[in-house]
Amino acid sequence: MIIYNTLTRKKEGFIPQGDTVTMYICGVTVYNDCHIGHAMSYIIFDAIRRYLEYKGYKIKHVQNFTDIDDKIINRANQLRTTAGELSEKYINEYFKDMDALNIKRAHVYPKATEEIPKIIEVINGLIDKGYAYQSQGSVYFRVNRFANYGKLSNQNINEMISKTSIDEANKENPLDFAVWKSAKKGEPFWASPWGKGRPGWHIECSAMALKHLGETIDIHGGGMDLIFPHHENEITQTESYTGNDQCVKFWLHNGLLQLSGDKMSKSLGNLVTIKDCLSRFSPDAIRLFILSSYYRNPLTFSETSIAASESGIDRLKQAIISVDDVDTNHSALDDEPYKKKFIDSMDDDFNTAEAISTLFDLARDINRNKEKHINVQKAQKTLLELANVLGFTLQDFRQLPLEAEQIVNLLVSVRNDLRQAKQWELSDKIRNGLAQFGIILEDKSGSTTWKRVR
Repeated sequence: MIIYNTLTRKKEGFIPQGDTVTMYICGVTVYNDCHIGHAMSYIIFDAIRRYLEYKGYKIKHVQNFTDIDDKIINRANQLRTTAGELSEKYINEYFKDMDALNIKRAHVYPKATEEIPKIIEVINGLIDKGYAYQSQGSVYFRVNRFANYGKLSNQNINEMISKTSIDEANKENPLDFAVWKSAKKGEPFWASPWGKGRPGWHIECSAMALKHLGETIDIHGGGMDLIFPHHENEITQTESYTGNDQCVKFWLHNGLLQLSGDKMSKSLGNLVTIKDCLSRFSPDAIRLFILSSYYRNPLTFSETSIAASESGIDRLKQAIISVDDVDTNHSALDDEPYKKKFIDSMDDDFNTAEAISTLFDLARDINRNKEKHINVQKAQKTLLELANVLGFTLQDFRQLPLEAEQIVNLLVSVRNDLRQAKQWELSDKIRNGLAQFGIILEDKSGSTTWKRVR
């Protein structure tokens, strides 16, 4: 298996450091609903984790929550609630969204506010070694002290320009970044050796990774927008603290989701929430849309593309429908070439696009052989097994419970009677009412059919 390493900018053979593959994936800052860009990142790393498990690796997966941050504080103030109540609400919403997308839960979900002792321990260590300094109740990291600053983002420190900040006058160097922020009036704070305050964003992940996974992690992942400054500063802090020059063996970064050419983000106000998307499309279709592209490439959001993915999922579902009339004179469809091609694709830097192409090749040949009454049962099991490796369930999320189907059918029948009586207003009221629940009616050739779209 070879994996592209952002740090070395090349593909390298994957050899974990021990019996358990350690994974740290940067989590969300919890102040609003997750958008489809978050879904892209977590679906990608879910597929990576699932494949590693399929290969027989044990995994320890840690993913943090940033539950104290300027954005959280500002939104809590706007909503007249506390930062703690706001973050807890959106942590719960996060789990609802990810569970609905069939994303496996991490083994540990540390929260910044619950890791203050470890964060303080790391900051003290950085101060003791001369890498960090106190100033006006805050603590900053001396970027010039770390010889390889910029190695992940491939930047030269002498060419970097700091973004002006209100506390720039308190720094020795404009590029220095805060690992501890002094408390402002009315903000949440924690006691520390440097006074009341809260942790900086970057130090949270260094402390959490050290506590839960140790000094060297096999895989550290996140979106490409985190390469600089977040992951660059993580490397700087962690390796300065430990003295170990390799805090992560493989840095993996997914491309960003775009909408009309712009990066999708809450700050730009151009996001599509996961809840919005799930109201119109199945989890499998969203997953297929995302995994049909190479994970390091940018991806442009399009409802047309996800609708096409919904049709693709239907083709896979059709292939796993069992048949009874098998001609025993024919040998069974051989599934091994497809399995080998799938594994070869995934072993090459998790090429999910090629792996999915193999699934569709197998599905096509299953359907062709079913028409010839050839035994495809083993091939169907393989298709379902490989689909599950990528997190597809191939379940029909658009089906209704039997009782609900009977109610819809009754309403359709009543509507047909109303149409015959030319009671158009009442007829439209039933159509529009069902549409609000995701039930779409289609009138064709004197009959009415319906389908569920969410």
